[in-house]
Amino acid sequence: MGIISKSAKRLFYNKKEKRHELVGPPKLWKMKQKFQIDFLKEMGLKPQNTLLDIGCGTLRGGIPIIQFLEEEKYFGIDVREKVIEEAFKELREEKLEHKKPNIEVFSDFKELNYEHSFDIIFAFSVLIHMSDDIAENCIRFASTKLTNDGMFCANVNIGDRKDGNWQGYPIVFRSFKFYQKIASKYNLHVEDLGTLKSLGHDTQNQTADCQIMLKFTQE
Repeated sequence: MGIISKSAKRLFYNKKEKRHELVGPPKLWKMKQKFQIDFLKEMGLKPQNTLLDIGCGTLRGGIPIIQFLEEEKYFGIDVREKVIEEAFKELREEKLEHKKPNIEVFSDFKELNYEHSFDIIFAFSVLIHMSDDIAENCIRFASTKLTNDGMFCANVNIGDRKDGNWQGYPIVFRSFKFYQKIASKYNLHVEDLGTLKSLGHDTQNQTADCQIMLKFTQE
């Protein structure tokens, strides 16, 4: 029997798998969704908190967060218009429009103009796709929009490996010192929380599960 093509496999995906394939492995969307809300609750997320989800995508991870938070407390941004269109479809299908989340497309952190600060800023599998200058802009932005006791959490690839590619975006590997240097530049403290696998993220993919979760806080 020959190898089944990717397009042929897609014929057997259900609606959710086809949608969330835009942001990751289609068969792992439920696990990744559960990981995100479980991690955030473990970090102390409360219903009254205000959260910014950088790279919110199709709301694969955003749906249970929106369910958990009070109205108008969830903010999601992504650079891809197509995935934001799917995010609104997901929101409608999950009957969560009454939570009034703020979801939008953006192209540069400099254009974001939120008047308030965030208790938690979360970027799941986002910094790993950013060039050095964009990653710095992201961290700089977070430093200006965290509450005094807020946190910015993001998973990253640590190590000296050749960069890869995913859906036209780079898969970037950097040193921990890279993040320490930028954090210090913007008066942030950065902490290594451990590998994703140690935090409950188990995909059987060593590269993904060995990513490190970082936590940035105000110094």
